[in-house]
Amino acid sequence: MKLPGFVTPNFITVMRLLLVPVGAYTLFKNGGDDPIWQYISWCVFFILGMSDILDGNLARSRNTITELGKFLDPVADKVMLGTAMISLSILGRMPWWITIVILSREIGITVFRLMILNRGVIAANKGGKIKATMQNFGVGFYVLPLSPSLYWFRDGFMYIAVALTIVTGAYYVKSAFTKS
Repeated sequence: MKLPGFVTPNFITVMRLLLVPVGAYTLFKNGGDDPIWQYISWCVFFILGMSDILDGNLARSRNTITELGKFLDPVADKVMLGTAMISLSILGRMPWWITIVILSREIGITVFRLMILNRGVIAANKGGKIKATMQNFGVGFYVLPLSPSLYWFRDGFMYIAVALTIVTGAYYVKSAFTKS
């Protein structure tokens, strides 16, 4: 698929950031408990998530990976995830402790990345990508209007995401100090 020249990976990332409020709006529409709007919200966040894959693939295929993109892309991911999680917690659909644990780690790592920027950007590793995938799917299950009989699956999935979040955060910090 040929995209116009102005559609760069960083352009897609910025557009993802600008469209996150649409996802929040759809979560809160009609009080947040309208199944139609929950499906619409899931679709909005799914599209935003897919744009993350698109910008990465585009950057690699065009060989246009930039330091700005390496930094901004994970920030956009965290803004998207954080918006969804905080919104879901406000609506009482996701426990606050999950939101606090995951966002504390994500914000902490982002601040840490800024502090060590002079040493170079540490790119995401496979563990971080698996963690992000688990977080996104886990949050997606909270966005969807699932039957209460599936809450065990949704919650179990999210507990795995929380564990991966903690483990990969510790690994990231460790790797920053052992980087040669």
